[in-house]
Amino acid sequence: MASKLIMNEAIKASELLLTGLSGESLGVVSREEALAMAKERKADLVCESLMSSPPPCRLVARGAAKQEKDQAGKAARQASGAVKVKEIRLTPHIEEHDYDTKYRQAEKLLQSGNGVLLVVKIQGKEGQAAKALLERLTGDLKGYGTRKTGIQQSGKQAAVELLPL
Repeated sequence: MASKLIMNEAIKASELLLTGLSGESLGVVSREEALAMAKERKADLVCESLMSSPPPCRLVARGAAKQEKDQAGKAARQASGAVKVKEIRLTPHIEEHDYDTKYRQAEKLLQSGNGVLLVVKIQGKEGQAAKALLERLTGDLKGYGTRKTGIQQSGKQAAVELLPL
């Protein structure tokens, strides 16, 4: 997760190395002077790093710093490759139009980068029918995703997980 954003009054250093709104260097200024400049220009004072002395800070249009941080966090989460897995439930004796609906649902999820867990609820001796349905569905979805697991049958359900290509 991204580090905490230190802004405005939360900055405790007495002197700051300040950068202006358009990237120009304003040199080393006192904390009070920097806060006054930020207020005067209707901007936020954002601390870049606490690792150096004086800490480098910059003036950023009001609200833009938080938005920038949120976007960076979102990009980092997407880059981390954490795939969300969505579950789609089926029954072994499924009508053809229902099958098509579930297929389109799974296809859309895989195309948007989510994993899909296909689960077939089983009652009695429907195990083979459930397995056959999952084989058919994974075969049809081959162009959109790959199997993460084989078909796993346990008690009252059979399941297979697909990951996007």
